[in-house]
Amino acid sequence: MKKILFTHSYFYRFDPKQWDTKQPYPPLGTIYAAAVMREAGYNVSLFDTALIESPEKINTVIEKEKPDYLVIYDDGFNYLTKMCLTNMREAAFRMAEIAKQKGITVIASSSDAADHSEKYIAHGVDFVIIGEGEITLKELINAIENGEKDFRKFDGLAIKHKAEILKTNPRQIIKELDSFPMPAWELVDISSYKKIWMENHGYFSLNIATTRGCPFKCNWCAKPIYGNRYNSRSPQKVAEEIEYLINNFGVHYFWMCDDIFGLKPDWVQEFRDVVIAKGLKFKYKIQSRVDLLLQEDTIAALANSGAETVWVGAESGSQKILDAMDKGTTVKQIYEATRLLKKNGIRPAFFLQFGYLGEDKEDIQKSINMVLDLMPAEIGISVSYPLPGTKFYDKVKEQLKGKSNWTDSDELALMYKGTFHPSYYKKLHRYVHKVYRRKQSLLNLKNVLSNPLSINKKKIRSALSSLYYIPASIADSLALKKLEATK
Repeated sequence: MKKILFTHSYFYRFDPKQWDTKQPYPPLGTIYAAAVMREAGYNVSLFDTALIESPEKINTVIEKEKPDYLVIYDDGFNYLTKMCLTNMREAAFRMAEIAKQKGITVIASSSDAADHSEKYIAHGVDFVIIGEGEITLKELINAIENGEKDFRKFDGLAIKHKAEILKTNPRQIIKELDSFPMPAWELVDISSYKKIWMENHGYFSLNIATTRGCPFKCNWCAKPIYGNRYNSRSPQKVAEEIEYLINNFGVHYFWMCDDIFGLKPDWVQEFRDVVIAKGLKFKYKIQSRVDLLLQEDTIAALANSGAETVWVGAESGSQKILDAMDKGTTVKQIYEATRLLKKNGIRPAFFLQFGYLGEDKEDIQKSINMVLDLMPAEIGISVSYPLPGTKFYDKVKEQLKGKSNWTDSDELALMYKGTFHPSYYKKLHRYVHKVYRRKQSLLNLKNVLSNPLSINKKKIRSALSSLYYIPASIADSLALKKLEATK
């Protein structure tokens, strides 16, 4: 039986911001592919890079497993892999080179490999899978085992043919997601993840995907793996996997890592009914859109099935910028969805984006005002990031000659000509976090003073933090004013 060693290129330690949060998740896309290949009759194993410190450690695993194939299969469900960070690319190159030196066939599947196939092939990768990868991977390895030499007829590949890099026809998206086996969770050292979560947060969370793809057309969002189509697993299958993970790993919190959770009509309501019927008790967080949340009964159904936090792509408090992004939502919908989430006991959380083309000081202030008006439970801030395959990328690609990817997710470099100097946006990121925390601390101080019986350590810490955030935010505001003149 031929052996396949699966790995991926996301090293949390190479992304200091993410490593510091101490919220690591296993490579879900990777163990999906491993489950498919095991079902096809191959011997599969996993070199999980998420928590280790060096790609060189693959040497020991290769010596032990002696695989016929190394498959560098990134977790396409994790939005961090879409950013194609150069730290991770270099780690992928190194693992491919090590395997190639040992005579192993190397296959890569990732957003970055799809965008930069020629670079991966130059570093020892034999085949790059483009798009949804499981079926392509199975067809490819079966073909190799059957002695196939010409791979141009197989969909979803980038290959070296003579002196050129050729891309074959696109792979069709899989519609019947219930046809996939459950991810190969047993390949993961779950205890190492659980230890980090429990020591730093007091609870443990795992990741689950209920869908693939996103039909919306925000012009800055790339969908290199699953595309613009949207397909769902059945609520029954999702509930069965949750039940399995609860029973086997003692996990009671989940990140539903879909681009858009519960878009299919009545899916959220059916999921609620299945969860209640099974008597499952857990909490979860999702990503959604504000317009979808306003549909009848959606928020109530989310609350009744265990939703604790809903992250929405608010992006901007300026309708001008939302329209420029082709977001398809309104500022009014952001306000209404936030109100309804809070009413139903769900924590709203905002993704915000600064630096989009045409954004000026007034637009930025509208975003800050929106945050301070609505006070979501959490905020995540980035600057606009050009991803290949998007309209936004096409508009600015001529400006990306020197730099087109960040090193890690906290670099926040504006890689094209914005309204202000790139250093302005780095400072703006810090400032918005500080004014948000300042208001949060003042609200907690007011709560402590008006209702002493509600005092706990967390509220006291937050209230006292105003002593830091008030002067710090003032200092950042003054620094921003100076930077505004530097364009």
